[in-house]
Amino acid sequence: MTCARIVTPSQRPAPNRIAGFDIQALISGDEAQAFEAFYTSGSNGTGPAPHCHPWDETFFVIKGPVVFGVGDQEQPIEAGTLLHVPGGERHWYRFEVEGEFLSFTSGKQAAAMYRDLATLRADAPKSEYRAVAIRHGQQARPT
Repeated sequence: MTCARIVTPSQRPAPNRIAGFDIQALISGDEAQAFEAFYTSGSNGTGPAPHCHPWDETFFVIKGPVVFGVGDQEQPIEAGTLLHVPGGERHWYRFEVEGEFLSFTSGKQAAAMYRDLATLRADAPKSEYRAVAIRHGQQARPT
């Protein structure tokens, strides 16, 4: 028997701070069968480097714009807009103002990766971030 889950703002776990932006796992792979859900917020200039991973990732911008890059294209995505990135597609994002989005990933790998990335110092070399991400199936995909 399954049990529905409600996550109120006061019940959200502490955010994982990764290179200056915050990711909170709303539903991890331990709680859902085939996806994970996250709330991400950040400020001007923060966001991950170009990368890809085997899981799909869908973003819904709540507060923005947030600049997203997919493949060789980049564009600001306004609040109320959904973006889906298939697994294996090179992508990244950058907050240019205070921004927020929800993201949903297929599979069960992202929450564990975010937890491990959050253990690194904010000023850790990019190679340390890359090593953790690679351990979880992500690939760096610079331009």
